[in-house]
Amino acid sequence: MKGMIFAAGIGSRLKPWTDSHPKALAPVAGQPIIARVIDKLLDAGISDIIVNVHHFASQIVDFLHDNYSHVNIAISDESQLLLDTGGGLLRALPLIGNEPVLIHNADILTDFDLHDMIDAHSRSGNDVTLLVQPRDTSRYFLFDEQRLRGWINTSTGECRPADLVTSGLHRLAFGGVHIISPSVFPLLTQFAPADTPFSITNFYINTCSQLRIGGFSLPNSAHWFDVGKPQSLQQASLWASHNFPK
Repeated sequence: MKGMIFAAGIGSRLKPWTDSHPKALAPVAGQPIIARVIDKLLDAGISDIIVNVHHFASQIVDFLHDNYSHVNIAISDESQLLLDTGGGLLRALPLIGNEPVLIHNADILTDFDLHDMIDAHSRSGNDVTLLVQPRDTSRYFLFDEQRLRGWINTSTGECRPADLVTSGLHRLAFGGVHIISPSVFPLLTQFAPADTPFSITNFYINTCSQLRIGGFSLPNSAHWFDVGKPQSLQQASLWASHNFPK
């Protein structure tokens, strides 16, 4: 299994830091968040990693060269055009090859054991396994007892597919970590032309009737932070300083 870190985002919520830095280098208790994600992947036995870059791309490349030259890290360069999560994955397929890939957003800090999610994915027969949790948000994936059936935005009332009967379905928030099997790649290449920006969420919603997309629930004992927001970055830094001392 390979790993991929989505690190290309502009990080507008973290201004003014991101006016001169990439979001992925935002410090969490003194260590860039991307370093914490890389270390988590390495701890899970994932040593071949792809990192996509766009905003202040050279800063990330230089950081990886200076600190992780011993790790097999490939760069998927989106400097000329930010491709969003789906387009970014599509661009990176030649680097991934015909292997499963665990994708981890660069702005997510969590302490659950990736081994458990990898094992669950392997046993399930899923094409995709999404980290999910019953977190308060406005956008939810909708699951039955076995697989993803759709998506809803509770703020706007938008539901996809539009004719989906949502009663009895579980509303779960996406946690920014997912595992994708090679069975997904043909549909992904058909979904949009190369170098077209699109969201991986849209891809999942549009193909959930064709693919088996399951959920892996964040354990109740685990901690999860979206460090792409100033308040949660501060909370994550305080938590990490006590739980991951340097």
